[in-house]
Amino acid sequence: MCAVSFSPATSMQLDSFPSSSFSVPFLPLIRTNNYATIPFKKKSKRKPRTRLLLIAVSASSTAKDVWRKNPLHKTTPSSPSQHHRYTRRKHEPVHLDHSVDMDELLDSMGQTQNEQELYALMSPYKGRQLSIRFMVSLLSREPDWQRSLALLDWINEEASYSPSVFAYNVVMRNVLRAKQWEIARGLFDEMRQRALAPDRYTYSTLITYFGKEGMFDRALAWLQQMEQDRVSGDLVLYSNLIELSRKLCDYSKAISIFSRLKSSGIVPDLVAYNSMINVFGKAKLFREARLLIKEMREVSVLPDTVSYSTLLTMYVENQKFVEALSVFSEMNEVKCSLDLTTCNIMIDVYGQLDMAKEADRLFWSMRKMGIEPNVVSYNTLLRVYGQAELFGEAIHLFRLMQRKDIEQNVVTYNTMIKIYGMTLEHEKATNLVQEMQNRGIEPNAITYSTIISIWDKAGKLDRAAMLFQKLRSSGVEIDQILYQTMIVAYERAGLVAHAKRLLHELKRPYNIPRETAITILAGAGRIEEAMWVFRQAFDAGEVKDISVFGCMIGLFSRNRKHTNVIEVFEKMRTAGYFPDSNVIALVLNAYGKLREFEKADAIYREMQEEGCVFPDEVHFQMLSLYGARKDFKMVESLFEKLDSDPNINKKELHLVVASIYERANRLNDASRIMNKINERGTWT
Repeated sequence: MCAVSFSPATSMQLDSFPSSSFSVPFLPLIRTNNYATIPFKKKSKRKPRTRLLLIAVSASSTAKDVWRKNPLHKTTPSSPSQHHRYTRRKHEPVHLDHSVDMDELLDSMGQTQNEQELYALMSPYKGRQLSIRFMVSLLSREPDWQRSLALLDWINEEASYSPSVFAYNVVMRNVLRAKQWEIARGLFDEMRQRALAPDRYTYSTLITYFGKEGMFDRALAWLQQMEQDRVSGDLVLYSNLIELSRKLCDYSKAISIFSRLKSSGIVPDLVAYNSMINVFGKAKLFREARLLIKEMREVSVLPDTVSYSTLLTMYVENQKFVEALSVFSEMNEVKCSLDLTTCNIMIDVYGQLDMAKEADRLFWSMRKMGIEPNVVSYNTLLRVYGQAELFGEAIHLFRLMQRKDIEQNVVTYNTMIKIYGMTLEHEKATNLVQEMQNRGIEPNAITYSTIISIWDKAGKLDRAAMLFQKLRSSGVEIDQILYQTMIVAYERAGLVAHAKRLLHELKRPYNIPRETAITILAGAGRIEEAMWVFRQAFDAGEVKDISVFGCMIGLFSRNRKHTNVIEVFEKMRTAGYFPDSNVIALVLNAYGKLREFEKADAIYREMQEEGCVFPDEVHFQMLSLYGARKDFKMVESLFEKLDSDPNINKKELHLVVASIYERANRLNDASRIMNKINERGTWT
């Protein structure tokens, strides 16, 4: 007999099983079937039982009770009745695992229509002739979540097996796959009632599935519960959460999870670091992204080609081409091998820095490095030639691709159409549209937007307007670039009324998503229309893109609509999104303008506690708000904290704090701050 402690106050005797049944992790799914779920029929006279759920997760739920043959009595795990139920029998039955064909048993289970039939099928094994390991494996192979739930009931209620965390984890997974969220929570609560401690796999399954469905607040609630229960998360769990946050463009949340990962003592691996370089870049926290390369070396995780190419992409996307060139130089210094992605990025960087010769040299040397250029390489060099007004070279390269049967796509043609537009050869540009269609390459919104722009500049507004109307009536997806191109064309021709009509139509868009309409209206500075569409879309649950919230907050901030900034921010938080550093700065400014300093302070502290990383400007803005509130104690406290942070620009910090004291006519304090930096003899 083996004694297993279920709680600090209770020690219970379990049935003896082969040691492997508890020493191996939960058995994976052995096969997957396409099985149509057959709902089991319930007895109408059964009464659902109430259950208490974790406060941190949700309120009570009775969803799972309909699958229970008998109510679970509200007794503590250490009650005499339960202790007697799970006490080891003196004569353990001989397990018949090798005598039972699991495939045949599964097929028979698939024929059952309700829990009574399932119980009847399993009745020959009611004496626990099958090991718990066999039963867990059976659960893992049952594709129908309802049958797996009923089988778990049979295991616990009819056959009186000792509760198994492995069995619950399998059923939990099956239930979550079917998106039965309340039942999953009921299972979790039942584990607690049966004195089973949820393990790492339990929490990982809950967090992963809730996160995949975009229910991040609930996923994070499970993460908090896991930490409270002192169940250590692993690198895979945190990495999955970071990746989910990244895909949903919720970069602040990803940064918060990364901070939790490191604070739990887990060293990120190369994949996690590379993901976070991307996250910091998307959040425009360039310094933090750059510092990750240094941190990686400090923890003996060597940056690879992906690390550097991700950093390069970050700088290019934000038009920081000199910084990208610096990263490329470092890459060469440490002898990090180049790949296709890196070469393509650097061809673009050279082009943006008017270094067409270097771009050309890199492109034609790729094969010598064993790297075969792809269509992206050719398209990028085409664009570089066009930007450098090397039109002859561009046309030669375009036709060379055709002669050598090198793949061309819609981007290739869009680039060449734009180049012909730059040379004012609008007929050749139009002919290219016909050529690409003949080759089976369908034009996209960018193609049409470029053609409309070319015709507009050539004074052929009638053709541009006709094409636009034809596209709208044909059902082609109209994106914000195409829409804005036509609005600009009307405005350039002095047809302001036509432009206004297009903008007015966006209040009730019929052929474009409301999120696109909001972005167009916000970009055009149409405050009232943008807010009207935003409210309608939000109430209808159509605002899924976090960038739409940021777009609206930016619009209101630029137009000093501070109350509206707060309104959109609160809707953003209600939707479960974390604000990025730019949004935080605008929201803090809005609270400051509205003299709601306490709320600004609360947001600043909350985001820091969540592990958000702020650029210097956000910290400096908070200092200014403390100064405006005349709270010089907080000014001094935050100043000392930031002064000890090696990542803060000390020169700007001291200048900001000194100016706060000067505006408050506290000249002695201002002088003291300036003397501090002078005493150090540095302005770094």
